Amino acid sequence: MRKKTESALPVVVIGAGMAGARLAARLPWATVVGEERHAPYNRVLLADVLAGRYAPDVIALPATEVRRGVRAVRIDRADRLVHCDDGSVLHYGRLVLATGSNPVLPPLRGLGDTLPDGVHPFRTLDDALALRAAVRPGVRAVVIGGGLLGVSAARALAECGAQVVLAQQGEHLMERQLDPEAAALLRVHLEALGVEVHTECRVRGLRCTTATTTESVRAVELADGYELAADLTVLACGVRPRTGLALAAGLDVRKGIVVDDELRTSDPYIHALGDCAEHRSTLYGLAGPALEQADVLAEVLAGRPARYEGTRALTRLTLRSPDPLRALDLAAFGEARPLSGDDVVRLTDATRGAYRTVVVREGRLAGGVLLGDLGAVSGLARTWQDDEPLPPAMSLLHLLIDDGGH
Repeated sequence: MRKKTESALPVVVIGAGMAGARLAARLPWATVVGEERHAPYNRVLLADVLAGRYAPDVIALPATEVRRGVRAVRIDRADRLVHCDDGSVLHYGRLVLATGSNPVLPPLRGLGDTLPDGVHPFRTLDDALALRAAVRPGVRAVVIGGGLLGVSAARALAECGAQVVLAQQGEHLMERQLDPEAAALLRVHLEALGVEVHTECRVRGLRCTTATTTESVRAVELADGYELAADLTVLACGVRPRTGLALAAGLDVRKGIVVDDELRTSDPYIHALGDCAEHRSTLYGLAGPALEQADVLAEVLAGRPARYEGTRALTRLTLRSPDPLRALDLAAFGEARPLSGDDVVRLTDATRGAYRTVVVREGRLAGGVLLGDLGAVSGLARTWQDDEPLPPAMSLLHLLIDDGGH
């Protein structure tokens, strides 16, 4: 009897987010289980749904057959079975965990297991639709968290006419991606749209009122005792990999589910990818690496040689607006904060609304930030991703001012 090829083995994918959907599109024989009732969608565009620019069907990904609204509750590794909450049991030859991540709920006074009315995470399409239904002109909204997601949410709520306060515990906005100068320009952009920005601002708790058995948020309490009035509160405090299934199944889990270069876990019949996967001690939490992992794993599961070597990820954010003059493009890659001995090349062009800075370390591009005009982003990103020695200084300057031919 001939040995089965990888592609002949039944593949079960747990999770129908961007990573799971991308993998399923490459492996039409796979069975996909997804908790959400929606078809797979582009999570990057959730702020556009909140702002009302896109309807949910517009951000749907190419059609993938998914068992929607079904949650996997247990993995039986001995018999290679997945037990689901609807009573179904799926046999797998290869299992893929694409369980994604959960929003971090901060340890705030007044925030229990059940969220008070008016308090919303911002991670899923249902979250975006719930916020869209709740927001109206003049409503007071407090966004807790000034990272990529918090900035996107604050911008979208302001576009809906809300009075928005953005509370960031760190020294400046989007600390993981931006240098202080770029963050200051982003702050100016948000404040010009009416967003009140507080940095170095620690939130202590929520003040709620109770009507019958329902609690509703009324204010956000800061550590200094000051209160921000709030009809809506958005929790944008980061995400945490969903590893519960993997832990219960006895897989190797650190911060995420540990995988090798074939995205294989400590069980040779189980793989993981996307937000839940930890590869070479790295958690990415971004769409780009998740899609790249899905493409590699599709090759592996089809029986072809492929390895995932890691992703040098570019973060890109477009804060859209009905008024083109109020839109803002932003891109960041690598390490934007220079270390001792690094060189920094910076260009500010007020007439074109452009801010560009790159960090050069030992003759190589270590990272950079571009705000406003992104004409140079492709060339800089390619140079960084290739990790090759930089050309002479004048060529680097040309790279920094390159406008893509415009």
